[in-house]
Amino acid sequence: MTLTLPYKFPDRVAKLEQALRERILIIDGAMGTMIQQHNLDESAYRGDRFKHGNDELQFSEGHRHGHDCGCHSDVKGNNDLLTLTQAKIIRDIHSGYLAAGADFIETNTFNSTRVSQADYKLEHLVTELNYEAAKLAAEVCAEFEAQNPAKPRFVIGVLGPTSRTASLSPDVNDPGFRNVSFDELVSNYREATFALLDGGSDIIMVETVFDTLNAKAAAFAIESVFDDLGARWPVMISGTITDQSGRTLSGQTAEAFWYSLRHCKPISVGLNCALGAKDLRVHIDMLSQIAETYISCHPNAGLPNAFGGYDEGPEEMAEVLAEFAEAGMLNIVGGCCGTTPEHIKAISDAVANIKPREIAQPAAYTRLSGLEPFVITPETNFVNVGERTNVTGSAQFKKMILEGRYDDALVVARQQVENGAQIIDINMDDGMLDSEAAMMHFLRLIAAEPDIAKVPIMIDSSKWSVLESGLKWVQGKCIVNSISLKEGEQQFLEQARLIQRYGAATVIMAFDEHGQAESLQQKVDICSRAYHLLIDKLDFAPEDIIFDPNIFAIGTGIEQHNDYAVAFIDACKLLKELFPLSHVSGGVSNVSFSFRGNNPLREAIHSVFLYHAINKGMDMGIVNAGGMPLYDDLDNELRQFVEDLVLNKHPDATERLLEQSERFKTGKTEGAGIKTTLAWRELSVDERLVHALVHGVDEFVVEDTEQARLGVEHPLQVIEQILMRGMNIVGDRFGAGKMFLPQVIKSARVMKKSVAHLLPFIEALKDPNKASSSNGKIIMATVKGDVHDIGKNIVGVVLACNNFEIVDLGVMVPAQKIIDAALEHNAVAIGLSGLITPSLDEMSHVAKEMKRQQINLPLLIGGATTSRAHTALKIAPHLEIPVIWVKDASRAVSIAAAVCKPEQNAALLSEIVTDYQQIRFRHSQKSESKALVSLQKARDNSLRIDWSDYKATAPMKLGVQVIKNIPLDELITYFDWTPFFQSWELAGRYPAILSDAVVGEQASQLFADAQIMLKQIVDEKWLNAKAVIGFWPAQSRAEDVIVNSEAGQQSTLHFLRQQAQKPDTRPNLCLSDFVASQASEQGDYIGAFAVNCGEGVDARAKAFEAELDDYSSILLKALADRFAESCTEWLHKHVRTQYWPYACNEKLDNESLIHEKYQGIRPAPGYPACPDHSEKLKLFELLDAEKNIGLKLTENFAMYPASAVSGYYFSHPQSQYFVVGRVSKEQVVDYAERKKIDLLQAEKFLSANLDYDPE
Repeated sequence: MTLTLPYKFPDRVAKLEQALRERILIIDGAMGTMIQQHNLDESAYRGDRFKHGNDELQFSEGHRHGHDCGCHSDVKGNNDLLTLTQAKIIRDIHSGYLAAGADFIETNTFNSTRVSQADYKLEHLVTELNYEAAKLAAEVCAEFEAQNPAKPRFVIGVLGPTSRTASLSPDVNDPGFRNVSFDELVSNYREATFALLDGGSDIIMVETVFDTLNAKAAAFAIESVFDDLGARWPVMISGTITDQSGRTLSGQTAEAFWYSLRHCKPISVGLNCALGAKDLRVHIDMLSQIAETYISCHPNAGLPNAFGGYDEGPEEMAEVLAEFAEAGMLNIVGGCCGTTPEHIKAISDAVANIKPREIAQPAAYTRLSGLEPFVITPETNFVNVGERTNVTGSAQFKKMILEGRYDDALVVARQQVENGAQIIDINMDDGMLDSEAAMMHFLRLIAAEPDIAKVPIMIDSSKWSVLESGLKWVQGKCIVNSISLKEGEQQFLEQARLIQRYGAATVIMAFDEHGQAESLQQKVDICSRAYHLLIDKLDFAPEDIIFDPNIFAIGTGIEQHNDYAVAFIDACKLLKELFPLSHVSGGVSNVSFSFRGNNPLREAIHSVFLYHAINKGMDMGIVNAGGMPLYDDLDNELRQFVEDLVLNKHPDATERLLEQSERFKTGKTEGAGIKTTLAWRELSVDERLVHALVHGVDEFVVEDTEQARLGVEHPLQVIEQILMRGMNIVGDRFGAGKMFLPQVIKSARVMKKSVAHLLPFIEALKDPNKASSSNGKIIMATVKGDVHDIGKNIVGVVLACNNFEIVDLGVMVPAQKIIDAALEHNAVAIGLSGLITPSLDEMSHVAKEMKRQQINLPLLIGGATTSRAHTALKIAPHLEIPVIWVKDASRAVSIAAAVCKPEQNAALLSEIVTDYQQIRFRHSQKSESKALVSLQKARDNSLRIDWSDYKATAPMKLGVQVIKNIPLDELITYFDWTPFFQSWELAGRYPAILSDAVVGEQASQLFADAQIMLKQIVDEKWLNAKAVIGFWPAQSRAEDVIVNSEAGQQSTLHFLRQQAQKPDTRPNLCLSDFVASQASEQGDYIGAFAVNCGEGVDARAKAFEAELDDYSSILLKALADRFAESCTEWLHKHVRTQYWPYACNEKLDNESLIHEKYQGIRPAPGYPACPDHSEKLKLFELLDAEKNIGLKLTENFAMYPASAVSGYYFSHPQSQYFVVGRVSKEQVVDYAERKKIDLLQAEKFLSANLDYDPE
């Protein structure tokens, strides 16, 4: 990737970085302000070259200027043109700023892009404008640097925002319209960047960013230019907060803006223009805390006056910016509109002796953004990804999109956010849609809806073209869902590199060249392989990697599917242990797909599955959590049935649940076996309110609250004694992963309605005499970035009723405003509240600011995501005075009284301080480690078979046998039809699926079509099923199996041994354990096979496709795969009973064969028991598979044709399938020596299994 490219001029960059470490550097002031002082008229702007209103020097080949030629235009106001027509003025302005102390000079190229110069019909000048502006600035800087070599001067090549916005529509009546595209902006910025660098720019700055999507296009263009040039230059980013709302023009906060652009790793980020220094302080403060790079600030000279001028003088502005510097917030400072060399001189002098800011080192958390930031920290509860804006998962949403009802589709998106989705998943994959266009249009519409666009977007598609289309229309940092190794490493890395360049995180599917991962080991191996490719090849941020280890349907009736949920849950644990900075996600509804039509039962399965998966490490998921029952509220019997199914506790769990399923198939108002019928209305009023809170039922809350109020002495008792009990249950369940954010939000709505009903009664009962003897004023605020206020309001009410005066600052309150209010009101304490995770960092920031400004007031911390541990570890250390976590309103009064009167509550405060110290000590002592056993120890714990009493059955004929023209009609009787339906995304067991209430009609039609095609395949001999088998004398030696071929030659099959730590009762298995060892002196055998049912399939499928009959093409391929699998089953049965008759008396029906009830195994190279695909070479050599049945291996050891299967035959009764898992370098070295290959090649073959980093 570009960031690994060397700097073009490393000596210049070294000087720049040294200067940044040593002092605060100065950027120049306004160009436009200085130009205005010259009062230039139209003729002055035109100069000689443009004196007739057009370019006399050049325009386009073959064009002659003349009357009405279309080239004439007024150019006054086109300041960039002055580089060509009034070069001395521009030179003198640069010189003035350098003389004032500027270290950086910005080129006069703010509008030097085709988009902007089109307003003057001068697009053809773009290269010349940028080149000459950079050249001019470089000449002036060189003159000053020559005078004082100890102070290098740097040219910043400026890329302005252009006159158009990619995130905003210029037509208020058409919010989906754009007058510029991402690709057009990239083209514009590439052209300008090439010329700026060619002209001598030291740095490229993307400046005055008011639309982050424009800036992302600029960053994309810059990186592509660096690629073309084979070198890089430093990059600076400077955004613009357009007004006192604290957001860019396109709606982002400063924090969200940074997270959207931090992927390009600029040498600095900052803010300029629009506001004066005072109004920028809070935003610069935020950037200084979170940006792992240098911070710049060049504000306007105050806000514009009534005449468009700027009134803030040099000394006033310098004083404000000096305070920024003293607070440790600045590395680069200067001025924008209204500033002059006098301003720059004053600023330079003011910061000359102030130490520059130290670069922040924020934790490696996933930092996403919409209009607002979303940071996923270890304290973040499960992240809900809204699933309803997905045409593949919601028939209702699909219908809206197909009918063009995008307004209704936006309502669905808005409901997802309102119901607690922290990320919105958008999928437009449907055969009837132009998916790229639909994705683009919907994302444009969302950008115009702040209440939706505030959350990050997950762009979901199986098509790269759709994913890339989406990436070009999202200004925030989004998530791509998904990419995989399905098409090999090269494509995977190419797509990941582009995702990186677009500035997104990505979901990695556990899918490689051989298919989707089903077993635990496959899931971990594929995810591990993908992770190391991303990290090692692309320096991809680990926190931007999200694993999807595949959630598959359970309860299908297929035995091998029974462990799918367990495999996923266990994979969550292993992946989080291996890659703690990354995340684990998945589409939760997949797990219950077999139970479509019984939504209550499906919801119960989701609840149980999530409970266990989250506890093991799943921290994100696509789920409709708002409609999910609570784990604790499931009917006890139902929960047990479901847990048996999910955790695969009993082999008949599916049948048991199916037998009982109708009992729990209730109406929409009841949910999945939840104890929530109207019977709860028979409880006492106290319990009804608690029930309503826990379950989010607001239908009766006002009448119940009124009844409860009439039964107590004071309405406050309803809050303290009843409502808070319910909310405590909600909080406990939320923290334990038994409730999700949407459900908490429903609970909060109930609470809010109840409190709103009580407030007038509370106010009416206040004792006016108590006000004069107030316990003091407490400042209450929901911190900046958070809008949740229910808990804060409740605490405020409780404290007010206990004679504290509450100054409630509301929500989204910056640190400085909180501190200013505390000083203004002479407060006795400050209370901070927040619900979302970023609020935790903001609370820490408030504490730091209080310390810096010497505000010695107690700090009370509260809110759903806060905790005693976080307060002790992250907030309390910043202040000497008490900082105390307030768990809920019922504890607020005693704690507030304690911190406000410490002398009377010394024991309590001392206890809290000691407790926090112990928390910090325990935290510092945490450590963990886990290792594999040595290879020798694993060998010592191998499977011990008593070979002395074992007499191996000999095959009827040794050597290779070819079986051709296997009867297709006979193979049909061995079909396992259930996977066939699954390939069409129809879930259910065959034959029950044919009468399924939901998919039965579709399944029956598909089955009928398959029968018709099957008859054609058999009658017309579309396929030719053929196989090759071989049997040879064999003995094992450690992890190898020595095969004696019929020609008297020996071949060696190489296997691997498990190295996981195991109890003595569980051996460390290797496939060689199932063959008699050389030491046993017992004869034994091994077999091998290959099946080919794919010849002619591709040609006939393409013929269907040429006739636009994709349905028949897919149907044929699906049936060919069934033939390959059934042929493998047919062949294995004939091997066991005829060719190698070690089970000659076997009497098993097809269902038993599907469930592998037979003796022996047929593992395949590349799968869990023998993960090295390269071993297929030896297998194919032994069988001569290409000559005998036309089956080939690709360079990556894939079989062609695709409808094929190959593997080994083991006959011993104790042979079994297993997963090798992770292997140590010791075993890999041994394996390489055994295979006679070098270590690097062995590591490549076993990369997914390595327990170490080869680098």
